[in-house]
Amino acid sequence: MKKSKAFFGYSILALVIYAVVQILISTGMLDAYFENILVTMCIHIMLAVSLHLVIGITGQFSIGHAGFMAVGAYISAIATMNLGLPFPVAILLGAIVAGLAGLLVGIPTLRLKGDYLAIATLGFAEIIRIVFINLDYVGGAAGMVINQMTNWTYAFFGVVITILVISNFTNSRHGRGCISIREDEIAADSMGINTTYYKVVAFVIGSAFAGVAGAIYSHQFFFIQPTAFNFLKSFDILIFVVLGGLGSLSGSVIAAILLTVVSFYLQNFPETRMIIYSAVLIIIMLYRPTGLLGTKEVTQLLKFGNKGGSRA
Repeated sequence: MKKSKAFFGYSILALVIYAVVQILISTGMLDAYFENILVTMCIHIMLAVSLHLVIGITGQFSIGHAGFMAVGAYISAIATMNLGLPFPVAILLGAIVAGLAGLLVGIPTLRLKGDYLAIATLGFAEIIRIVFINLDYVGGAAGMVINQMTNWTYAFFGVVITILVISNFTNSRHGRGCISIREDEIAADSMGINTTYYKVVAFVIGSAFAGVAGAIYSHQFFFIQPTAFNFLKSFDILIFVVLGGLGSLSGSVIAAILLTVVSFYLQNFPETRMIIYSAVLIIIMLYRPTGLLGTKEVTQLLKFGNKGGSRA
């Protein structure tokens, strides 16, 4: 009963946020610039939450997330521009192919651990980028021009679905299996948990939603190039997760929002932006190594605060 009430409450809150922003956009109170910021924020949240499932929940250190984003971006662009398919179908195709790419990479590489897994996933992302650079069908290194089809509605409900699926997965039996792997993989394996299976499942789901983010990204900015999905993009996504707190979904969301706002206001000073990113990471690692929220969620902190207030 409590879970159903909470779900109903969050659904109402999400609809209110969507309606308010949509009204502001429709009436012109939010111009195209601010709508672009909101859409970019939604894309970053989807990327952060999907990587959170891989790193924060399952404990697998992947730095090739931009590769799956690239797969979703290019597959959806091919679907709309070359095949003439509707945008929702293109998003779905981008997610499916990115998920299959995650399965293809995950089965052989997720038997690795730590630095070896990071290197393997980074290598995959670079392979994908080089393939698109040499693929004339999608414009090669020159890039591909795409009609803008993304809007606030697509971006917002993409975030809602991403958070809903990954949150429910985390709270399910599969999610508890993934958390046990994060805490102690040897102990989980000794208890009969199929660690490879759970790692691959989490990796595929994370990859699929990275593909959704890529599809929405490619149809927002008119033009995509393989250089937009290099290893620096993977590190940008990693920063969201680390800053928010490894294991905290709401922390990843908050970090993605904060860094998106900072990035937009410093977009004319890219060197300064990277310096700030680096400084933030250093400060976090020194004074808050668990991130902004650690492994806790905002709802847990609010409950704790309410209990403390009632005792007073």
